Amino acid sequence: MKIYKYPKREQWSEITSRPRLDLTKLNETVSNVLADIRKRGDEAVREYELKFDKAELTDLAVTDAEMDEAESLVSNELRDAIILAHHNIKVFHISQRFVGQKVKTQEGVTCWQKSVAIERVGLYIPGGTAPLFSTVLMLATPAKIAGCKEIVLCTPPNKEGKVNPAILVAARIAGVSKIYKIGGVQAIGAMAYGTESVPKVFKIFGPGNQYVMAAKQHVSLDEVAIDMPAGPSEVCVLADESANAEFVAADLLSQAEHGIDSQVLFITTSEQKLDEVQAELSRQLQLLPRKDMAAQALENSCYVLVADSDEMLALTNLYAPEHLVIQTNDYDTLAERVVNAGSVFLGPYACESAGDYASGTNHTLPTHGYATAYNGVNLDSYCRKITFQHITPEGIGHIGRAVELMAEAEQLDAHKNAMTVRMKKLGI
Repeated sequence: MKIYKYPKREQWSEITSRPRLDLTKLNETVSNVLADIRKRGDEAVREYELKFDKAELTDLAVTDAEMDEAESLVSNELRDAIILAHHNIKVFHISQRFVGQKVKTQEGVTCWQKSVAIERVGLYIPGGTAPLFSTVLMLATPAKIAGCKEIVLCTPPNKEGKVNPAILVAARIAGVSKIYKIGGVQAIGAMAYGTESVPKVFKIFGPGNQYVMAAKQHVSLDEVAIDMPAGPSEVCVLADESANAEFVAADLLSQAEHGIDSQVLFITTSEQKLDEVQAELSRQLQLLPRKDMAAQALENSCYVLVADSDEMLALTNLYAPEHLVIQTNDYDTLAERVVNAGSVFLGPYACESAGDYASGTNHTLPTHGYATAYNGVNLDSYCRKITFQHITPEGIGHIGRAVELMAEAEQLDAHKNAMTVRMKKLGI
């Protein structure tokens, strides 16, 4: 990790920059695969599954027998953990239900909103180096609460054509039954365009590698909505002299192990703490099974020593991290000043892993600086707000002339006339 001590403001853009790759060839590959799936459907999907996932598939859908088999392969202890996490995620997202109210903007003019679930949604669950069964809970639970009529889940199989059993168990607990053995770009294409087996959806959710992210952004241009643009996972940890160096290092490594293009940022007001965290991170890194992957991610990462908490907050708000961990004595005060972050973890015991799995908040979050404009997945992500209005003759009397004048000024005579004929009818 690079070390910056009391960096000048002109260095901040370098500190907050993300790893960038040349995506020209990647986007060309993604575009070609999507076009092929749009044209040939299931046949193309099976060919790409064989090419990319090395799985030769006859049927793309997961069967009831496979769901039952998965139950027998997951320990009771893990199943209980999944149930607990599902409960907490459900409780938190139920609290987000929208309650609309009718508002009189003028006498006789009443306006209101109604929240309506998106009818068909697609969930993408990575299953490669880390089968993210927790993401099933994060995406399917709010979809069920929102009332989405059809939930389609795609996840890559292994070479034997099997889906990770924990993913299937989590799907059953969350109430998802339409599950397909499709990974990568071909999964996004199948859900976006529809195939003989996979229903076309209206919005696609879920994380993935750069190919998946590129595919999501591609199909969002003309076919479906997506949850958010996203990139590799990241965390920023803020610490003062009171922070626990062991905890800080563990939080940094928990993100670094996601992948070689992940990034972590450590910002502190204590030079002693910087030294302690460096030593502790080196020690813990050697104990990780995924240490080689984490080590490569750390090459994209930084330690930063700043003068005070004002600089610490200014730098992290510029970075706009996916995950922000605040391990300081005054974490509650600093939290009030956070304006750009996906999810914030306060105090020494709120590790980022808690939010990833079981505290109840959603772990599908904006990355790559998109937290400046996007929020993470929540109940509203699965809904649309439809507006309604009702106008009485009295209401026409209050707003009719204003409508006529504004439409006339915009040279939209038919708009004006739609109000004028009503005013004449009412003798206004």
